[in-house]
Amino acid sequence: MKSLFINIQDLVQVRETSVEKLSGEEMKELPCIKNAWLLIENDKIADYGKMDSLPEFDNIQAEDLSGKIVVPTWCDSHTHLVYARNREQEFVDRINGLTYTEIANRGGGILNSAKTLQETSEEDIYQQSAARLEQVMKLGTGAIEIKSGYGLTKEAELKMLRVIKKLKQNYSLPIKATFLGAHALPTEFKNRREEYVDYVIDEILPEVAKQDLAEYIDIFCEEGYFTTADTEKLLKAARECGLVPKIHVNQFNAIGGVKTGVNNNALSVDHLEVMRDEDIEVLKNSATMLVALPGCSLFLGIPYTPAREMIDAGLPLALATDYNPGSAPSGNMNLVVSLACMKMKMTPEEAINAATINAAYAMGLSSTHGSITKGKAANFIVTEKIPSYAHLPYSFGNNEIDSVFINGKKVN
Repeated sequence: MKSLFINIQDLVQVRETSVEKLSGEEMKELPCIKNAWLLIENDKIADYGKMDSLPEFDNIQAEDLSGKIVVPTWCDSHTHLVYARNREQEFVDRINGLTYTEIANRGGGILNSAKTLQETSEEDIYQQSAARLEQVMKLGTGAIEIKSGYGLTKEAELKMLRVIKKLKQNYSLPIKATFLGAHALPTEFKNRREEYVDYVIDEILPEVAKQDLAEYIDIFCEEGYFTTADTEKLLKAARECGLVPKIHVNQFNAIGGVKTGVNNNALSVDHLEVMRDEDIEVLKNSATMLVALPGCSLFLGIPYTPAREMIDAGLPLALATDYNPGSAPSGNMNLVVSLACMKMKMTPEEAINAATINAAYAMGLSSTHGSITKGKAANFIVTEKIPSYAHLPYSFGNNEIDSVFINGKKVN
């Protein structure tokens, strides 16, 4: 089956040869073709070019995209999309002056979500999560990573990962699963952090590996949660089970988690709102992707990842939503791209590169997704009639998407 799109105002992120990731100055370049055509065959990008070079195709009904822009779908490499019910009361508590830590100490935060998830049936969690997934697909997300971490018991963590597996089976976009058993200390392990890490390693991790429920391992390396020694121990055990690290670091404090991640060949280190010179240095010449989560900074009122400092130091950067019920209750990558420009001083070119090619790298998908390249998956966004791709981050809060295609098929 072939589909042809013609008179595209701008075909954005065109790469003749696939690139793994973009770093530093490379992120400023966003190759485009003006007045373009795009050919899809089955589920792949087959060809493209300028309208004045359009070949004659037999028996294809062309779709006219005059005034519209085509961009690769967003890749969201850090989400907690599978959870049971929202936490809007904590939103009100923060308005009334309580901090994230104070809410957590009162049994809120991650522990609140864990209790609710443990009490909710697997089918109910699946239905809630499927509705969220469909929503973000309509907003332009064409590949997504989903973490566990709101279970905090063996039974509940496996339940979450089974839900992610079912989403993989029922939806056509790439979904990557991450085991985040070390997200917080359960109440029953209070003041027994090392015992809980051993419980995750000895009791849950082997079952995750046996049932093939995750590609990645994660841990919240942060003061009051898990130490760098805990992180080292867990990542080593997970490596023996074939899981690749993607870890939470430097959200509120810099405690050495970045170096631990790099030393353990982490695919990505995520959050990075607090960065030291030594963290930036250790990331240079590494294969680890930096991932910023500006939606979390917006919602919690914490600092934004210092993107300019990172990119100007020659580092790569990806963007993700951190979609979760407590600190980033939105899976809208369009908002994330806008925030990157408005609050992190990224150019539209850098932000789009960060949300496509670099974000695909942070999910192990850079060979198949993240750019308009022949042979890659036909996952792309068709915008409304807008003047330029810079209008996407500029018009924050507006939905400028006309349609989304996953594997060459329009998302309904």
